[in-house]
Amino acid sequence: MTVEIRQEPLPWTTDEALPAEPVKRKRGRPRKDAVTTSTKPVETVDVTPKRTQRGEATSDVVVSAVVGGNATLFADILHLHVPRGQRIVDVTYGQGVFWQQVPVNAYKLRFSDLDAKSGRDPIHNTAVSSGIDARNLPFSTAEGSRAELDCLILDPPYQEGLLRKNKEHMGGQGTHNSFRHAYSNGQAQPLVNRTVGIWQYQAKRQVPVLLSDKSKWHDTVLDLYIKSGLEAYRVLPIDGTLIVKCQDEVSANKQRLTHVELITAYESMGFYCKDLFVLIRDSKPGVARVIEQRHARKNHSYFLVFTKVKQQQISNTVRLMKESEASDISRASQGDALT
Repeated sequence: MTVEIRQEPLPWTTDEALPAEPVKRKRGRPRKDAVTTSTKPVETVDVTPKRTQRGEATSDVVVSAVVGGNATLFADILHLHVPRGQRIVDVTYGQGVFWQQVPVNAYKLRFSDLDAKSGRDPIHNTAVSSGIDARNLPFSTAEGSRAELDCLILDPPYQEGLLRKNKEHMGGQGTHNSFRHAYSNGQAQPLVNRTVGIWQYQAKRQVPVLLSDKSKWHDTVLDLYIKSGLEAYRVLPIDGTLIVKCQDEVSANKQRLTHVELITAYESMGFYCKDLFVLIRDSKPGVARVIEQRHARKNHSYFLVFTKVKQQQISNTVRLMKESEASDISRASQGDALT
């Protein structure tokens, strides 16, 4: 008799996967395929690209004080503050010194003056209109951002000796005649029959001053600049640029800081003083007769850059409060904080 012996398959010979052996933990760093049960939070890596600084180190920048002439500094001011292609009107063209280094065809230019010394600018081949008063410009009133121009240049005579109602009383007589010819038309100041009121601070109080055709001495300078500034505000659009040339002076033995007066006056109109440049002449000024010097001789002038703004963000005018005013405001602010 034959006996059949049936062999059962062993468990590890089946097609089923063998159970995984437990991973033995060793001291030191665990294996990459080891299963960890750490409860520490998983740290995430920030893959956001880091901010990189743009630009490059250079000393080739426009600076606020320059020794030299008007032409070089004026070209730098336009390059910095007036985009190419804008419409610029120079209403006090004079002899055209400002435009000697401005690139040709960089801007749309219009030139005029009260009594033009030439009929055409030779560099830019642009006509110069005569008989145009900066206090009464032939442009329509701007409406918001719409206007006939984008930038206006103002450089009237800024010494009271050149602004007299009588030609015989003007400064720049005799050996100074060339100076008068360069900075004025050598004629008496024309009348405009307009009065503007301003406040001046004298002896810790506000004093009203009326600027009119009857103004004298340094007030004739303010009269010309302020009325021209009001006209510039009328014709310039919002964000339009006004570039003003001026110089401080001593009048009636009193120091008059014209650039400060103009900044405060123009900002009260609605301009913002965006920039200020100091131009220092490269030669010493001469004096005909000196008995006793009481003030430093002026050898610098200013270019002021204004922007017509919709709403004034900050003002350069500072007026000290009385102690009682400051105390009242302080108490009021403390009361608001408590409530």
